[in-house]
Amino acid sequence: MATERLTNRLRVARAELRLSQEQLAGMAGVTRQTISSIETEQYGPSALLAFVLAKRLGKPVTELFALEGDAP
Repeated sequence: MATERLTNRLRVARAELRLSQEQLAGMAGVTRQTISSIETEQYGPSALLAFVLAKRLGKPVTELFALEGDAP
């Protein structure tokens, strides 16, 4: 079983632009709860949502999201 997990720097990137969770959610077409769940790593976004968030924040997706852990 893989022990890899998706980590993110969404909260940091959002704070750099002084955006609230609500503002970013509106920009990405999702709910504030979705942004909160991604930031706390309770929810892994789809590839499409990850790219949308990266575009809205002006960052490469690889700067926002990373895979950590050991592969089998």
